[in-house]
Amino acid sequence: MIGYVLLILLFALVWRLVKRALTPRRDFTSLKTVTFGDESAVVSNTVASVISVVVVFLLWGAFTGSALLPRFLHAPGPFIGQGSFTYTVEAADGRRDDARVDVTVYDKDGVVDPAAVAPGEGIAKDDSIALQAYRSKLLLWDANDEVTRKDGARIVAIDGKPVGPGGEVETAIGRVAVTDKGTLNVVPAQGMQMEEIWLPAPEAVWHRLITIWRDGYQNVTLAEHLSYSLFRVVVGFLLGAIVGIPLGYAMGLSDWFRGWFDPIVEFMRPVPPLALIPLVIIWAGIGEQGKIILLFLAALWIMAIAARSGVSGVKISKVHAAYSLGASKVQILRHVIIPNSLPEIFTGARVAMGVCWGTVVAAELVAAEKGIGKMIVAAAKFQSTDIVIMGIILIGVIGFGIDLLMRWAERILVPWKGKG
Repeated sequence: MIGYVLLILLFALVWRLVKRALTPRRDFTSLKTVTFGDESAVVSNTVASVISVVVVFLLWGAFTGSALLPRFLHAPGPFIGQGSFTYTVEAADGRRDDARVDVTVYDKDGVVDPAAVAPGEGIAKDDSIALQAYRSKLLLWDANDEVTRKDGARIVAIDGKPVGPGGEVETAIGRVAVTDKGTLNVVPAQGMQMEEIWLPAPEAVWHRLITIWRDGYQNVTLAEHLSYSLFRVVVGFLLGAIVGIPLGYAMGLSDWFRGWFDPIVEFMRPVPPLALIPLVIIWAGIGEQGKIILLFLAALWIMAIAARSGVSGVKISKVHAAYSLGASKVQILRHVIIPNSLPEIFTGARVAMGVCWGTVVAAELVAAEKGIGKMIVAAAKFQSTDIVIMGIILIGVIGFGIDLLMRWAERILVPWKGKG
């Protein structure tokens, strides 16, 4: 995390130096003399966005050993190959002897038998062991020795370093620990790369996406999964907006409505939608109605608060000016309050849509047969991490696309935002 923050600061510094050498923009924002604190003057820097995505991809590939990156960009991987360590055995009568253990570590795609070794002379005999990377294995070191743990023999050192039951020693091949029962637990060095079950490489997720797009998942196509989730989210959000926006306007314009609904809204606002799942099941069952009701409740309070905040943010000078020109309450609502509250409502809509997308996975936990959340949950049960990550990426991409669409609609419908 610290390294990622340093990368952000480094690229920001480099870009600032490069930007000074480029021709400045010639637009409305570039002509402003004061930009700090002016939200309308802050626009997304395309170069920073591209660098951000590339850096995340590079970090993902580096810590998964992706074949898409050259090897010098990979983080240190797990130990794979052959190595050895020695252990010292002390018999009950005080005699000591050293034995060597040849270790063979293979990757996930292969299986290797332990190497054949000569037992050697002395009371401790040489051993060999083979195991897979990222895994550990117990070694019964006394299985071929002249003295055993039953005879009172015990390991007192590994690679010359004193150790006892419960202790461990770092060796050339990784960590070797002595268990409470006196056996050896061999754990090869895992490096800094993530195992595929925890975080698959980018190309593995891409190949899984192609496969599921072509063949589907659990007899349902990916398009169906996405369309069902999108339908639930859009319907739940629209219902929340249809009810929440008038409720927010009423709370912002009437002290009676404010007093009546404010306790309810402020009570329900901090309640996470996930906590409502049992109640929704009792009320609406496990069908589509329950899922849409849950998403409706997720959006309702956000839209109500956004509309109420939008009304409260209207400058009173504009209202007085409209009254002085003879405007009626209906005209003030239509020409003053609604236009000036739309920026807040659009902001609330973007937040509500994000919350709905975050809730759809939980909503589809309830006996859903189709949906991106259902696909993620089913894949998690089988530890198909590549499908889980693929679903998360699809949710993020679609959610980001919807957010961009709402920003575009805001620029078209509310061009006066941030211009006083």
